[in-house]
Amino acid sequence: SALVLNRTLLSASSITMNSSVTEFILLGLTQDPVKQKAVFGVFLIFYLATLLGNFLIVVTIKTSRTLGSPMYFFLFYLSFADACFSTTTAPRLIVDALAQKKTISYNECMTQVFAAHFFGCMEILVLILMAFDRYVAICKPLRYTTIMSRHVCSVLVILAWVGSCIHSSAQIFLALRLPFCGPNVIDHYFCDLQPLLKLACMDTYVTNLLVVSNSGAICTVSFIILLISYVVILYSLRNHGTEGRRKALSTCTSHFIVVVLFFGPCIFIYTRPPNTFPIDKTVAVFYTIGTPLLNPLIYTLRNMEVKKAMKKLWCSKVGILCKQKDLSIRDRIITRVQQTMGIVSIEVIIASASSNSWTTEEGL
Repeated sequence: SALVLNRTLLSASSITMNSSVTEFILLGLTQDPVKQKAVFGVFLIFYLATLLGNFLIVVTIKTSRTLGSPMYFFLFYLSFADACFSTTTAPRLIVDALAQKKTISYNECMTQVFAAHFFGCMEILVLILMAFDRYVAICKPLRYTTIMSRHVCSVLVILAWVGSCIHSSAQIFLALRLPFCGPNVIDHYFCDLQPLLKLACMDTYVTNLLVVSNSGAICTVSFIILLISYVVILYSLRNHGTEGRRKALSTCTSHFIVVVLFFGPCIFIYTRPPNTFPIDKTVAVFYTIGTPLLNPLIYTLRNMEVKKAMKKLWCSKVGILCKQKDLSIRDRIITRVQQTMGIVSIEVIIASASSNSWTTEEGL
């Protein structure tokens, strides 16, 4: 295996040496200086909100004892993947909005391609696992605890990590094989295979077919699988009571909103010929920045259990801080009182001693 790894690294190095381009120029979302300042402010707020929202979900699920079901186990990894997926693209977009030189090195570009596809595929696979969890919970409730055991859920997440690694490795292999002979201006805000194919000095027809059969097929097939699972779930809800139907519909609706917002733009980008359009950058914003931002809102605002767990967790944290503050204030008051009582005691002793001395002198 070490020999295979060395050969792979050598072949990748030889491919890189064949390229005369050492860095790329990212044009970003806009070239207007005024709009660039707006992009900086708006997307900085979006990115910080994304990190905060997903961090709250991760910490809440990790520390809460009431959120131990498989759905929240998968939600933990979905929030983690969202935070990482947004981090692969948003910081570069924010920094380049105010930078004079918007360049990215060849190695950084390839790393961004790998990371974006790794965490993007991870999000897709976790969404499928969440849909499978809802299917088992609604359609096979009596066998739910047996099928979705902790061990099974852990194995499924591991398989999702492995599948994401295989997908992103295939993408980076295709990207490393692209020769770049001169043009290095990317009309996008991050490195991806579609804009890179436009700059490659070779016939990219076969490479584009491989991209479509990889990324495009994953997006399309996953979207179809999710749609079928939701249709089956909705069909099976006819046998449930009103309260159970309402709760299941609420959960599935939130999942379906996430699926549409994520898969719609992905299918548009990765299932067509290697042609780039000005609208591609706007469409990419939906699944690289929009979806990771909306996921925490959808899964918290529409989920009473998560909201209650968050409220309990952070109220307890604030309560501990308040108690510590009250204790520190009380300690200071007690210390002050003790000091005051000590001063008073000393004054009483001095006064008593003085009176005794006066009494002694009068007796003499």
